Parts: sequence; structure tokens; C-alpha cells
Amino acid sequence: MAVPAVRSSSLCLCPDCGRLVRVPSLTSGASARCPRCDAFLSRHRGNSIERTLSYAAAALILFVVANSFPFMTFSMEGRRQESILVSGVLSLFNQDMLFLSVLVLFTMIVAPLLKIAGLLYVLAPLQAGRRPPGGAWVFRAVERLRPWAMTEVYLLGVFVAYVKLRDLATLELGVALFSFAALMVLLIASDAALEPKDVWDRLAPNPSPAPDKARSQPLASCHACQAVVPMDGAHRHQACPRCGASVHRRKPESVARTWALVLTAAILYIPANIYPVMTVISFGRGEPDTILSGVVTLFQAGMWPLGLLVFFASITVPMLKLISLAFLLISVQMRWQWRRRERTKLYRIVEGVGRWSMIDVFMISILVALVKLGSIATIEPGIGANAFAAVVVVTMIAAETFDPRLIWDRAGGAAGEADDG
Repeated sequence: MAVPAVRSSSLCLCPDCGRLVRVPSLTSGASARCPRCDAFLSRHRGNSIERTLSYAAAALILFVVANSFPFMTFSMEGRRQESILVSGVLSLFNQDMLFLSVLVLFTMIVAPLLKIAGLLYVLAPLQAGRRPPGGAWVFRAVERLRPWAMTEVYLLGVFVAYVKLRDLATLELGVALFSFAALMVLLIASDAALEPKDVWDRLAPNPSPAPDKARSQPLASCHACQAVVPMDGAHRHQACPRCGASVHRRKPESVARTWALVLTAAILYIPANIYPVMTVISFGRGEPDTILSGVVTLFQAGMWPLGLLVFFASITVPMLKLISLAFLLISVQMRWQWRRRERTKLYRIVEGVGRWSMIDVFMISILVALVKLGSIATIEPGIGANAFAAVVVVTMIAAETFDPRLIWDRAGGAAGEADDG
């Protein structure tokens, strides 16, 4: 009978509440959570690096295929318009929508490619028993890219665009689309298989202090590798001894920076919903569409599930993110003591759902690339699309800037009192 793999116990500071937790030895498949805020801390996945490496290698092949063959073909009145994956980016750039084109290029192509390449660069040598030069820096970048690699969101945007166009013209799905769908599955599988702690433990030794010493010195958690780092007497920022990232006890000026981003997003939210995000020109006549009018069109066509999805992702989610972040900021500044765990869960939701608002942005890039048939039919992006894309980006950055540990700072049980996870 095989003996299950066991990970040795270690100390960590909860990234959501700042509690010092002694993570116990874990058998394969087991996980540890913070006993105070229920944050996920660690999981022991069997063959984590080997499986992630195989997924990343297969994803690289599919990425090349998805960018080399036709993605979708639009046919109307005897005319055909073929697009490849990057066609939407080029169309937006040619229509002077620089911000939108760069954003779509980064989230759809650059971030996924860098994520795949980074995983291969770090994991292949580790699997062979070697440490890659600069591996800590590269893996830090891979982790930072994770929310910005939006293959699954883009695929949902493709589905929305397909439903909008299927009654207008004939659409042919190319091999690149199916390769992109498979690429999305592999990237999700790699995220599910990878345990970052396994990678960090192989890249560099864990500098966490012994439990008895942890009780007598101020500690901070590295935002990149989650190492527990003893701080100097002034509690100033310093470099993590394991990955080199700047270590702070709390994110610098978290409240002020998050307020600035929330107010910026709130201002941008107005033109994003007032001005048209695209204009459909058919036989010389143009019909501008705002986000809301696009949802109404889906409802009128009887596509209620899709209409509700777009309404939720493009209108409800940004608004609720702004309200939720403002609520969390006020609760921190007012030093509210009630329902800390619930407020922390609210933050996790806000952090996780923001990227899905990019559905409309991706849909516009696809429609602009496909519908270019001159006087017969053309779709042009509108100024509202720039404002809406900016809202999505700013709210995502705002969620990253907010420090949920501020919710718990007056709750007691600071670092130095270790709980078992």
C-alpha cells in the first residue's frame, strides 16, 4: 500500500485577515483554511508541478494554432469577411481606439502567452531538479498575470457575438475557435493543478521564523510568495528574502489609493452608460447602441438568458463593485467591529467577479472585425466602449489595492499568536 505524500507543517500569515496560522502537515488532496476568516491558505496537490507543466506545454501548441488559422467567417449578400484571432485588435487600432485595442491585445493574447511561457520557463527546470535563473521574478509575474489572462471571458464574448449575428448573416466557425476553446480548458486546468507553495518551496527555501521566535518579533507576509518575513524595528518596507518583492505589513496607503480609484471608476461609469459603445451601419443607416440598449435588443429577440447575462456582467457587476468597495472603505475608516468575516467574503467576491465585465469589450472587438462589408453592413466602436473598458480596468486595480486585513486590524489576535489551520 502506497504511503500518501505529506507536506510538513509551516507558519503563514493569512492574506485576508493577517492572522498567524500554523498550517499542519497535509496529505495529498487535503487543504488548509484560516480558522478566523476562512480564507484558503494551502492545498497539497499530488504531482502539481508535473501536471501543470504538461498542461502548459499543450496550451502553447493550441495557442499557436489558435493564432494561425481562421477564427470565424461572416457571410452576407454574397460577401465574406474572414477573421483571425488578432483581427479585432487590428480593427480597433485602425479606427483610432488605441486604448481598447491595447487592452484586448493584452488580456486576450499577451497575458495568456506570457503566463504559458512563464510556467514553462519555471516548471520545466524544477521538474528536472534545477532552479531556473530569475525563476522567482518570473513566477511572481505569472501570478500577477493570472487575473488578466481572460481566455474564458473572451470565449463568452465570442458566444454573445455569435448569437447577435447568427440571424443577420451566415457564420462559419474556424479551427482557431475550437483550438482557443481547448486552450481555455487547459489554462483552467493548469490553474486548478498548480499549488504555488510547491513552486516557491523548490525555487527558494522558506525564510519563515521558528514558531517560538515568531512570538517575539513583528512579522509581515510577502504579497508575492506568502513567506512570513521578520520586519525591522521601524516596520518599513523591505525586500522578501525568498522572492525579492517589497514586503509591507499592510499595502501602502491602501485606503487613499482605493478611494481614488473608486471615485475615478464612478466618474467613468456615467459616460460608459450614456454614450454608444458601438454603431451598427446597414445599407447606409446607423443605429448606435449603448450597453443598456444592447441588453434590451437581446430581450426583444427573446434571448432572455443571454440578455440577463450581459446585463449582470456589464451593468450590475461594475455598479455593485463600486458600491461594495465604497462600503468596505467606509467600514474600515469607521472602524466597524461587526461581521468581519462577511465583509471579508464580500471582498473576495468583488475581487473575483470584476474581470467578467470584459464580455462586452470582447464582443465589440469581435463584431468590429467581422462586420466590415462596406455599405452593406459595418459595425463601428463608440466612445462609450473606451469609458466602459476603463471602468473595468480601474475597478480591478481598486480591488487589488484594497487591503482586507484592515478589516481585522482591531480584532485582536495579531501576528505572534499562532492558530492551527
